[in-house]
Amino acid sequence: MIALKRWCSRQSTSLLLLVVCLAMMVFLSIQTQSFFSLKNVVNILEANSYRLLLACGMMCIISSGAIDLSVGSILSFSAICTAMALKGGLSVGLSIPLALALGGIMGAINGLLIHFTRINAFIITLATAFLYRGLSLIATQGIPITKLPQGFRSFGCGDLFGMESGVTMALLVIVLLTPLFYHMRWGTYVTSLGGNPEALKRSGVPIGRYRVSVFVLMGVLSALAGIIVTARLNSAEANAGLNMEMDAICAVIMGGTALHGGRGNLPGTVIAVFLMGLIRNGLTILSVSSYYQQFITGAMLLCAVVIAEFRERKSRIG
Repeated sequence: MIALKRWCSRQSTSLLLLVVCLAMMVFLSIQTQSFFSLKNVVNILEANSYRLLLACGMMCIISSGAIDLSVGSILSFSAICTAMALKGGLSVGLSIPLALALGGIMGAINGLLIHFTRINAFIITLATAFLYRGLSLIATQGIPITKLPQGFRSFGCGDLFGMESGVTMALLVIVLLTPLFYHMRWGTYVTSLGGNPEALKRSGVPIGRYRVSVFVLMGVLSALAGIIVTARLNSAEANAGLNMEMDAICAVIMGGTALHGGRGNLPGTVIAVFLMGLIRNGLTILSVSSYYQQFITGAMLLCAVVIAEFRERKSRIG
C-alpha cells in the first residue's frame, strides 16, 4: 500500500494528464460522432508519431539541465540531405543510415560546443538552429525536393507490424528508452547532470561524454522524425520542422519533467504529446480556426512552466 502511494505520488502529473485526456476524449465524442472512428484514431496516432520522437529526445535534454532549439532545423537539413542522396541515385538502405548519422553529428556539434565553450545551451542551439536552417535553404534554394522513391515512402509511412511505420518506430523508441533512462547508468548520469553536475564530476564521471551523448540522441531522433515527415509529405522542404521544438518543449514540461533538470518523466511526456494531439484534432473536427491552435499551445506552455516552477520551489522548501 505504501509502495502504491509512493508510485502515485511520483506519477501524479502523468495521472492528471491521463484524466484530462480521457475527459477530452469524452467531450469530443459527445460533440462529434466522427471522433471515435477508426480513421480518426489512426490519423491522431500517425500525426503525432514524429512529435513523440522529438519529445522523447527533448525530455532527456531537459532532464540533463539543457535545452535544444535546433531540433526543427536538424530535422529539416537531415531530411533534405536524404532526399538529395535519393535523387542522386543512392539506395534507400544507405540513405536512411546516412540521415541518422548526419542527425547524430549535428547533435554532437551542439553538445561539444556547449561542453567546451561553457556557453548556455539556449544560446548555442539558437545559433546552430539558424546555421542548420541556413544550410537547408542554401542546399535547396528554397525549392522543395519532391517525387521521392516508393521504397523510401514505404519505410517512412508504410505498414510495419500492422501499424504505420512511423507509429511503430515511435513505440519502439519508447520501449528502448524506458530501461535506458530509468534502469541504466546512462539515465542516472544524465539526470544527475541536471541535478548536481559538480558532484557528478567529483565522482570521476566524464560528464562531457554524457552531455554530448544526450545531444547525439536528440539529433538521431530528429533525423528519424525528419524521415517520417518527408515520407508522409513525399517532399523535403527547408521550412520543415519549423517551431517543432516548441511543441516538444511544451510536452516535456507539461509531462512533469523538471524545468531546471534533474528529473525526467517519460510517461508524462508521452501522454502530454497525445493530449496536445487530441486538442489539435478536436479543433479541426469542430472546424475551429487553426489560428487558435497556436494560442492554445502557448497558453498550455505558459501554464506548464508556471506549475513546474511552483512545484520546484515547493520541493526545495520541503
